[in-house]
Amino acid sequence: MALGSNHQTVTTADKFIPQIWSDEVVATYKRNLVLANLIKKINMVGKKGDTLNIPKPGRGSATAKGTQAQVTLVTDTATEVQVSLNLHFEYSILIEDIVETQALTSMRQFYTDDAGYALARQVDSSLIALGRQVQGGTNTTAYSGAFSGTDGTTAYVAGANTGLGALTDAAIRRSIQRLDDNDVPMDGRFLVVPPSTRNTLLGIARFTEQAFVGETGGSNTIRNGEVGNVYGVPVFVTNNADTTSGSTACRICLLGHRDFGVLATQKEVRTQTQYKQEYLGSLFTADTLYGVAELRDYSAVALAVPA
Repeated sequence: MALGSNHQTVTTADKFIPQIWSDEVVATYKRNLVLANLIKKINMVGKKGDTLNIPKPGRGSATAKGTQAQVTLVTDTATEVQVSLNLHFEYSILIEDIVETQALTSMRQFYTDDAGYALARQVDSSLIALGRQVQGGTNTTAYSGAFSGTDGTTAYVAGANTGLGALTDAAIRRSIQRLDDNDVPMDGRFLVVPPSTRNTLLGIARFTEQAFVGETGGSNTIRNGEVGNVYGVPVFVTNNADTTSGSTACRICLLGHRDFGVLATQKEVRTQTQYKQEYLGSLFTADTLYGVAELRDYSAVALAVPA
């Protein structure tokens, strides 16, 4: 008996398939973001232009009010921060028909996870690289404004690895003071460290007992990459912690506030699929378009530590 011609086929259901891929990629992307969840974010989706101008007003001061005297007017000439929306990254893979026919269904899950992870890692890497210019640093490739992880005071020199040392309690306290001296609010601070520094912290009794609340206990809510809290500052671990040039392998810890940098996203993570007859396969691409910029220079401190 003929079943008729109104069959639901791969062609007629095609719109459902990319949506499944998209949901999985976006979920993985969001799950793997670390620093992007800690700094200021601006949604530019659907807006035209290649540059975002953010007004940057200066801080004002309070004035004592004199009896029967006019109030003192606060004057300020605001500057601006420009965010170039020029970072367009993609993850693409071509799955040939024979592979799709013979491979396990878990193959799709692997590549959607991998796409989301790769894009999240790239966004975080772009943000962490902003640490190269904090504390008056002028070099976009080296950490000219960074300090030693040993004491938080000695200037770090990337080429010679001067000041390179494992993160210590003294360096953390000195860096926190730098933020305090610049009136950086306590709320919204964070400390991002590489795995090597997490290992260092877990070996110091002060951090594992009272000052540092670990993963297995404590009152803080575990978020993406969060491993504890030191002196009221949440600590996050990421393998994206920037690597500097020099004779000795070096990574960077970044102590900062959410206003130190900004992430402007013009195109959220999207996925597209297209059948390529010339290759007898399906091309899958995930991409995102964004820009990053340093917002408040003295709201972050970079510390050089061994890799």
